[in-house]
Amino acid sequence: MQAIIISVGDELTLGQTVDTNSAWLSARLAELGTMTRAHLTVPDDQAAIVRAVRQASELAEWVVITGGLGPTKDDLTRQALAEVQGGPMVMHAPSLAKIEQFFKDRGRVMTESNRVQSLAPAGAMVLDNPQGTAPGLRLAVGRAQVFSMPGVPLEMKAMFEQHLAPLIAAQAGRTILTRKINTLGIGESMVGEALGDLMRRDRNPVVGTTVSSGIVSVRIRSDFPTRVQAQAELDRTASAVKDKLGTAVFSEGDVSLAVVVGELLQARHRTVATAESCTAGLVAAMLTEVPLSSAWFLGGWVVYANRMKTEALGVPSELIAREGAVSEQVVRRMAAEALQRSAGDYALALTGVAGPGGGSPEKPVGTVWIGLGKNMAGQVHVAAERFLLFGDRAMVRERAAKTALNMLRLELLKTDDR
Repeated sequence: MQAIIISVGDELTLGQTVDTNSAWLSARLAELGTMTRAHLTVPDDQAAIVRAVRQASELAEWVVITGGLGPTKDDLTRQALAEVQGGPMVMHAPSLAKIEQFFKDRGRVMTESNRVQSLAPAGAMVLDNPQGTAPGLRLAVGRAQVFSMPGVPLEMKAMFEQHLAPLIAAQAGRTILTRKINTLGIGESMVGEALGDLMRRDRNPVVGTTVSSGIVSVRIRSDFPTRVQAQAELDRTASAVKDKLGTAVFSEGDVSLAVVVGELLQARHRTVATAESCTAGLVAAMLTEVPLSSAWFLGGWVVYANRMKTEALGVPSELIAREGAVSEQVVRRMAAEALQRSAGDYALALTGVAGPGGGSPEKPVGTVWIGLGKNMAGQVHVAAERFLLFGDRAMVRERAAKTALNMLRLELLKTDDR
């Protein structure tokens, strides 16, 4: 069985709001054994909603609608569903009583427009909303079961779990499990070549790749009659993916690179400091987004201007004048100074040309030098590497920060956890 998700709202079609509901619904439907055939996004227009519902009900067994159930004049999903049914809307007395009680409990006056939320197409089943005032709706359109829920994510999720999930799970007859494995440092084509036959489109589990902000993620979908079989095959394929990609894999799911680095530092009882020019504190910001990062992140320097590199960090002005701020020699000195001044175990330093201006034939936009300093028995050792990163200014800065964190991750993997 398949599903189609319809999201209603001008704010969605205008790009003012990101549609997170559809992503969440697709993931939950897959967990319940139902694939989503399409996402449809329509404005607050009754005719558009009617067309979308009719089209979806011809193509899928489940049609899930979010949005358009509020009390204002642009909330038109109820009216559209009544038009699809070819009948009137009627007052649902229990819903009206709940809405009236909601306002009474809060000492607020209920406006006449709020009564609209208790209207439902004749013959539709009204679904209780455990988190809000707008009830949901369920009705049959052709071969499809159509469910309509509010667009507020908290309300939508609660209603889905209460009213839809048990029905869909009971009729799916299969289990679909997914996993995302994240890599950094190798391109999508290299990942594809390394995975080889694992990416054949005729195999189950299905393996594919996506790219976002420099991270190549391997997505696995395991689709089998039973959960036990789906889980076993998913685990087997995930293990094969990790074996083929080795240390390029840094996490699964939504675990960030900074979290992984923090866990490694914590496990090895190590600390890190930063010295940043082109990223202007972005590496430090990523690290300190991790809870309890004060246990292993010491602090850092943002030395954007050359004068600050000298005055705040101690990089000789003669060195900057001779080699240029974006150079191996300068980034090495930045890392060494940060390491010594922080008395930490590691230091990350970055300097580069983020753009859009400032590039040259020798140092084009996207040129970034990253230095990794480490304290080995009281001796400072610094490794430096040049990268040419692509994208606009924000992308270069983000990719530089992640590349620096990945350098530290790979270095930490070489050490034991004592």
